[in-house]
Amino acid sequence: MSLKEQLNQLASFEPGPFPVISLYLNTGAGQHGRSEFEQFVRKEFPLRARTYALRSPERESFDQDHERINAYLQKELQPSMNGLALFACHAVDGFFQAIQVEAPIRQHRLFVSNQPHLYPLARLHDQYRRYAAVLVDRHSARLFVFGLCEVLAKKEVAGMKTNRTAAGGWSQARYQRHVDNFHLQHCKEVVEVLDRLVSDEELEKIVLAGDETIIPVLREQLPAHLAEKVIDVLKIDMKTPENQVLNATLEAVRQDNTKNDADKVERLFNEFRSGGLGVVGARDTLSALHNGQVDELILSAAREKIWSDEEASEDPPSQEENQPSILADALVSDALRTASKVTFIEDPELLQQVGGVGALLRYRL
Repeated sequence: MSLKEQLNQLASFEPGPFPVISLYLNTGAGQHGRSEFEQFVRKEFPLRARTYALRSPERESFDQDHERINAYLQKELQPSMNGLALFACHAVDGFFQAIQVEAPIRQHRLFVSNQPHLYPLARLHDQYRRYAAVLVDRHSARLFVFGLCEVLAKKEVAGMKTNRTAAGGWSQARYQRHVDNFHLQHCKEVVEVLDRLVSDEELEKIVLAGDETIIPVLREQLPAHLAEKVIDVLKIDMKTPENQVLNATLEAVRQDNTKNDADKVERLFNEFRSGGLGVVGARDTLSALHNGQVDELILSAAREKIWSDEEASEDPPSQEENQPSILADALVSDALRTASKVTFIEDPELLQQVGGVGALLRYRL
């Protein structure tokens, strides 16, 4: 199951009277070469447990979840993973869902509420969306689908190698045409495989890399629906290890995301200014979400910058006044429940004056 599907499933959880645990852990190796989340778990769970009366149904559910989570961390956590998002509520049919990822979860967090806390997981999904990377030379190609800092799929295309001869005149010209036709056919095969990958995985971005003499031929063969997804062309050797290919192409994706963030916010503001398909501010955005109008929720990746806008203000209220974590999670959960895309804007300044949130709409009422 993809992370997107897991997010949608979690968003469908019906709130109730029992505590729902949302646990986020950085499970990667720390400065001493081992995971360092055990102390956080040992400290935080007893503190939260004390807020429930002894032998109450809520406390019993919480304690059962605590016990099961400890067992999971000891026996089922994979050492190679860098992050864990875990959700549990024993009183609701033993609800328990753990998501291990190679992408880093930077900070340990524990939330206890009446439904799963999804903001950090939704942000992770947005930061590490799936994309295609294509390494190609004149005789072969390696195609990858990367997502959440791991290889989700890969394909190889191998063609017949050609060697240039010393023959001159008409024979040399004929041989050159043969080589050019081979390169053209090779590129067509690569494009065919790429097209299937992009369609099957529903990818939005493509990074090309490899031999600079063959890249132009490949790009000429790309149909319009693939060409518009190409965000960068890199120079990467065909023998480069997968992890280095991932790091190089992920940086290209991040740079493209930064550029797109500014463009998206400008589009949002233009739609709002003109009375078109755009709203800004938490109040109107929540209203549009409740009405099912939102096509894409756009909010600040800095959760503390998301604040209520009962009245316009030059300066956002304090964190204590607005409880931004609660507001941010409500926005994300409502968006997921209404099949709205969620996009996080990394630069907090871009949305600061509208409370860190806005939305592009499907329609206006």
